[in-house]
Amino acid sequence: MRTYYCFLLLVWVGQCQQIFTGSVVKRTRSRKEKGQVSDSNGKELNRYKRSWMWNQFFLLEEYTGSDYQYVGKLHSDQDKGDGSLKYILSGDGAGDLFIINENTGDIQATRRLDREEKPVYILRAQAVNKRTGIPVEPESEFIIKIHDINDSEPKFTKEIYTGTVPEMSEVGTFVLQVTATDADDPTYGNSARVVYSILQGQPYFSVESESGVIKTALPNMDRENKDKYQVVIQAKDMGGQMGGLSGTTVVNITLTDVNDNPPRFPQSTYQFKIAESAPPGHLVGKIKANDIDEGVNAEITYHIADGDGSDMFDLITDKNTQEGLIMVKKALDFEKKKLYTLKVEAVNTNVDPRFLYLGPFKDFASIRINVEDVDEPPVFSRPVYILEVKEDVKINSTIGTVTAQDPDVFKRPVRYSLDRHTDMDRIFNIDHGNGSIFASKSLDRETLQWHNITVIATEIENPKDISRVPVFIKVLDVNDNAPELAMFYETFICENAKAGQLIQTISAVDKDDSPQPHFLFSLVPEAVTTSNFTVHDNKDNTAGIVTRRNGYNRHEINTYLLPVLISDSDYPIQSSTGTLTIRVCACDRWGNMQSCHAEALIHPTGLSTGALIAILLCIIILLVTVVLFAALRRQRKKEPLIVSKEDIRDNIVSYNDEGGGEEDTQAFDIGTLRNPEAIEDNKLRRDIVPETLFLPRRTATARDNTDVRDFINQRLKDNDTDPTAPPYDSLATYAYEGNGSVAESLSSLGSMTTEGDQDYDYLNDWGPRFRKLADMYGSAESDKDS
Repeated sequence: MRTYYCFLLLVWVGQCQQIFTGSVVKRTRSRKEKGQVSDSNGKELNRYKRSWMWNQFFLLEEYTGSDYQYVGKLHSDQDKGDGSLKYILSGDGAGDLFIINENTGDIQATRRLDREEKPVYILRAQAVNKRTGIPVEPESEFIIKIHDINDSEPKFTKEIYTGTVPEMSEVGTFVLQVTATDADDPTYGNSARVVYSILQGQPYFSVESESGVIKTALPNMDRENKDKYQVVIQAKDMGGQMGGLSGTTVVNITLTDVNDNPPRFPQSTYQFKIAESAPPGHLVGKIKANDIDEGVNAEITYHIADGDGSDMFDLITDKNTQEGLIMVKKALDFEKKKLYTLKVEAVNTNVDPRFLYLGPFKDFASIRINVEDVDEPPVFSRPVYILEVKEDVKINSTIGTVTAQDPDVFKRPVRYSLDRHTDMDRIFNIDHGNGSIFASKSLDRETLQWHNITVIATEIENPKDISRVPVFIKVLDVNDNAPELAMFYETFICENAKAGQLIQTISAVDKDDSPQPHFLFSLVPEAVTTSNFTVHDNKDNTAGIVTRRNGYNRHEINTYLLPVLISDSDYPIQSSTGTLTIRVCACDRWGNMQSCHAEALIHPTGLSTGALIAILLCIIILLVTVVLFAALRRQRKKEPLIVSKEDIRDNIVSYNDEGGGEEDTQAFDIGTLRNPEAIEDNKLRRDIVPETLFLPRRTATARDNTDVRDFINQRLKDNDTDPTAPPYDSLATYAYEGNGSVAESLSSLGSMTTEGDQDYDYLNDWGPRFRKLADMYGSAESDKDS
């Protein structure tokens, strides 16, 4: 009822405003008002007000009447009421939404309008003369405003809202804000004034009516009890009064976790077993405490708080699984300690100080670790043994001893042996019972100073349990090598040498290892008085060879052998004799050697470089000449076999070469065997002119050789019966003989035809010299035909 009265009031106000505006416009525009102004030239300008009698119109939205809705009336002072003017409407919705009576100027709306779609329409009006169509006044613009009614309900910006709030929050903690909008006109009444209220979600949450802010309404909500809530919020226009339109939305609120719960071990004591052979880093077991919080609030760190095994074990936190991993830290020994006890704690990594009043955020548990006995291999007293022995040690003398024992409680006996892969020459041996190492062969430091062997210790009752230890044996030096000359010295002396002249400096080396070696040089005792030379010891491990007389004759004695005694200063003293070879040579007056009796010291005179180059050029020219001569001979054009049919030679060629011959190239030469029966008549080639006119001569009949004939027959029989031998009538490969031949194949494959079947007419083409042969074969064919 109130809405109806409001509607009538609005209509009445609109009509009154239109009447008042029309009367004012008509009253003020019934006469022409003139305003006078001057331009820059001083000329007076006149401005005339328009004669239109309207300003703007108002129209209620959502009209439900059956007739067109009346908007207003257009009128001009130029309209005398005689029907001579016509009103024209243009602009927004003209002709469609809005129509005008062209005679009266009445405007009507053809259908229901919605302010939320378009609140203002701008149109233009014009009055023209019906007869001439000329505007009587300029076109003018006016507006039609749509008055709002409460026809749109509030709508939230989201269909579903999602919010979070930490658990254990205080009352009034902000959760989120919802927003609803109303399409109605906010400047007109309360149609667009929205008020919020909560329909579902109490007593946990509340909403502010004006802002839509949702807050907590209950303190200390625990996520572990309930973590999700669904709240329904209503938005209602008209300030929430009765009759207003409303809309709702759903808000899903989730409580986020805070660290308000400490970790807890599911049991207070844990039992684990580990073998004593477990290496450091081996996993003993896992423990895990539970925390009903989640995420970073549930992260736990494990520590060893106390216990006698804190030095033997580590407790590591696995960040992925939140488990505590108990690891072996040091090597275990069942014989020393069989049981370890640990006190471990689980502590929250991230502690919230707001909830410390709830108690300590950690928990404790006890861990018992039992070490199990394992049959261990023997253990050597040292990880590495280094022994020293002199190289003159007697065979089978003890060098040193290694010891190993069974670490188990039973203390089983141990057997020692050598790894022969480390002592391939079997230089050492070991006592299997006590581990004493001795040399089985002589040692020589100069040959090998260090010996690296491996000793194996094995439990006698369990041979699988073995241990190995490296033993390094250093061979110490003794003075067992005499010094020697450092190199081979070949000394030369001039015939005119003077007494006391230094002709050579010598030095010595010793294979023994002496920190400061000192060598003594001297002549052997028997050569001290008879030698032509003497040895001068320089006291610095070198000595000089000095002449004792003037002049030497190489024709009498060209070579002197000088024995030098070299001894060391170690104990026992070792000495050796080195012999120097001194050659007497002829020298010039400046002391330069020219020649010796044994060899000439001056290089023989050779060819000069120029002579060698000349000889080389001659050889190259000769080779080029030979190559050119051979090339010219190859390029000489050969004479054709038959220049023409009239080119007749006076000899007949002896042609019995049929190519490469049979595959049996190892046959005997029949001519050499002198078997006249085996000589085959010479045959003439039919495709060329013979190069000789002489018939082949037969050799004299030799005496038959029965042995040769029997040999050939036996060979022939062997070849005929040999299944692997090539066929007798094998095809022969011939060289290129021209463009073709009229002769038949010479192979015996074509021997099935007789000579009478052959065509010898080509003999007539060879000229008069072969006429006899042509007549002989031709007559034979004639006789055969007759």
